[in-house]
Amino acid sequence: MGRIGNIINRKGKQDAKRASVFTKHARAITVAAKEGGGDPEYNAALKTAIEKAKADNMPNDNINRAVAKGSSAGGGEDYFSNTYEGYGPGGVAVIVETLTDNKNRTAGNVRYYFDKNGGNLGTTGCVGFMFDRKGQILIAEADGVTEDQLMDDALEAGADDILTEEGGFEVITTPEDFGAVRDALLEKGYEFVSADVKLIPQTTTVLSDEAQAKAMEKLVDMLEDDDDVQNVFHNWEQE
Repeated sequence: MGRIGNIINRKGKQDAKRASVFTKHARAITVAAKEGGGDPEYNAALKTAIEKAKADNMPNDNINRAVAKGSSAGGGEDYFSNTYEGYGPGGVAVIVETLTDNKNRTAGNVRYYFDKNGGNLGTTGCVGFMFDRKGQILIAEADGVTEDQLMDDALEAGADDILTEEGGFEVITTPEDFGAVRDALLEKGYEFVSADVKLIPQTTTVLSDEAQAKAMEKLVDMLEDDDDVQNVFHNWEQE
């Protein structure tokens, strides 16, 4: 199926949990507006949070309410970001980024998800060195999208690399250049499967044991279902 096909399937699962996805986006937008102001033209974090929400078809009314909540006096609840690192079934490296108003609740939940699915939480830094933070834009195969043209357009916009994969293409950027490359490709009419700054694994792990693979999928599902969890990164390569 390839990584792009897996991500499309993953997004389909998330679409079925739209309310939870919108809750995560609203929280990220509120925090960005509270920390940097409510005008996305002058607040890059807010602009990015809004673009992610729109990519998941979050209604404008919901987005505007989240911006207003963060911009208002007091800004609503206080949220805290935290990152957890650990190992899934078969030693898969997992990093979980959270945004929560109750750190004790979130820590307990994350630990439970790992324990229940044959994994375990580790110490800070135990798997972080296995990932690089990069901008990643995935573009599915489509009529009119050629590798040569995409490479020309992406490199001209400042991308570091373009990889051809089963089902499409992967454009890699530095975190700093991500926004400019994304905007330039959008202006040229490219449609994205996903576009974000992510932790990308340097190497991947294949789980040949079916029980371990099912447990790993369940671990990712449980983490993503938690409203406090913003992002889940891992080096599991699905066959």
